[in-house]
Amino acid sequence: MMTWTAFSFLMTGVLLNAGAQLLLKAGTNVLGVITLTADNWPSQFGRMALEPHIVAGLACYVVSVIVWIVGLSRVPVSIAYPLLSLGYI
Repeated sequence: MMTWTAFSFLMTGVLLNAGAQLLLKAGTNVLGVITLTADNWPSQFGRMALEPHIVAGLACYVVSVIVWIVGLSRVPVSIAYPLLSLGYI
């Protein structure tokens, strides 16, 4: 059985993960098509690193992993893992 606390941690992780995807997409919408070559990759990386949506999306990923690990420490992976599918709805 899953406690309310464990469920809350896992769902927060799922929601942060989905939010990260939306923020990354918003960032790429601002930047446009990103073409990486041997010559331009440093400047392209700089553009991505300075885009606020991308920075926020990466921050959401970091927090989602931490929250997910806390939730995963409370329930078996066979129960937690299927909850990730809620991020695809």
